[in-house]
Amino acid sequence: MIVPSMLQIEDPPPIRWPNGAKCAVMLTFDFDAETLWLARDPENAKRPGLLSMGLYGARVGVPKILELLNDFELKATFFVPGWTAERHTARCEAMLKNGHEIGHHGYLHEWIDPDFPDKEVEALDRGLEALHRVLGVRPAGYRSPAGETSANMIRLLAERGFLYDTSMMDTITPYRHRLDDGSPGPIELPWRWMIDDAVYTLFSIKTPRALFPPSQILDTWQTEFEEIYRWGGLFDLVMHPQFIGQPNRLAMLRRFIQFMQKFPDVWFATGEEIARCAAEQM
Repeated sequence: MIVPSMLQIEDPPPIRWPNGAKCAVMLTFDFDAETLWLARDPENAKRPGLLSMGLYGARVGVPKILELLNDFELKATFFVPGWTAERHTARCEAMLKNGHEIGHHGYLHEWIDPDFPDKEVEALDRGLEALHRVLGVRPAGYRSPAGETSANMIRLLAERGFLYDTSMMDTITPYRHRLDDGSPGPIELPWRWMIDDAVYTLFSIKTPRALFPPSQILDTWQTEFEEIYRWGGLFDLVMHPQFIGQPNRLAMLRRFIQFMQKFPDVWFATGEEIARCAAEQM
């Protein structure tokens, strides 16, 4: 079996978290808005009902999430496609005003296809241009849309000076990518589908599937956190305003944050803060 060169075979060493913390928690929100549906099928541009789910994330989800984070005095990382920044600028500006980090998430939430590297360049650079032009942001971090990336994309991130990527699922510990020529690449902040709200909450008529009750999601996330806390790893929680921003799920998120805060020595931080902590040890 041929193993892609970008995969890290050896387990990375544990990270020493600041002030003796036992684990790090990264609260992240992929603010896809309508791009989630437009990227899946361009024909969805004709389906206002479907697109309205994404619009809910902008109209209701983001303000309520910012309110919740403010209640807990926590900073989060929002991964924003360039298209979303252009059309929901005020919501993105509110994130910055509240001290949150904005990361790169493509331009139109384009799914990466390694067979078309030119399209990867286009999506990355167009998203960068939009975030800088509209928000004045040069993001430190990148998350690939739909949970896939490529060796070419990791190389592009290094060339464009990104500090970190959060697209891989191979461990619970940050590590540094190595490019094909042996040079250092961005820091990787791994995530996993188990702690992504979309697998439990995404539903449409064209993609029908069971919706999980908040109680079941909460139980899963609590168990995952307890073990990652014991292992001393990174808990990279992935959420989407159009899904987690629903009333009963926001109530669940509030309970989950309260649960995590009961554990001693938990470091809640943005992606950039966690990546800089890891980079200092590599």
